[in-house]
Amino acid sequence: MNKRKETPLRPPSSKLLDKYQGDQFEPLYTAIVRVTGGVTQHGRASGHARSDDGLLAVDLRLPAALGGPGGGTNPEQLFAAGYAACFHGALNLLAARAGISTAGSIVEVVATFGRDPADGLFALAADVRVNLPGVERRIAEELVRNTERISPYAKMARAAIATSVRLQEPDSD
Repeated sequence: MNKRKETPLRPPSSKLLDKYQGDQFEPLYTAIVRVTGGVTQHGRASGHARSDDGLLAVDLRLPAALGGPGGGTNPEQLFAAGYAACFHGALNLLAARAGISTAGSIVEVVATFGRDPADGLFALAADVRVNLPGVERRIAEELVRNTERISPYAKMARAAIATSVRLQEPDSD
């Protein structure tokens, strides 16, 4: 039996926030995910997504709201999960560097697939909802604003999809 020693979980170093001085994009990590089409040969309707390391392996299904059977995840859920995790991580790095506790913080992303009035086809909209219980409102707003500036997902979304980022009251769902 091959037992792999697990590294204890801990947040990344706030040194990730140190400014890079190079003049070219410097890759730090690359994720590779392959989607196959499954029974219908359509990744969105019956596909399977698998990362090169095998740690992500999910069946993709067209949601019932789009005429599919449901029963599997979909691109909007995967995008929302990635966006929320990235934003949450960047928010907590900034807070840690500033000595602010964000215990119990929640980032929720609502990703909506819909019709694009510009071309009549499709577009995504993202609504990022941040809950920072116990953090004074002015400080929370500044943290969220600064997180928008450094989160790669927020930067990408601003350039490509309709996005809103807002701070929610701690008692809101």
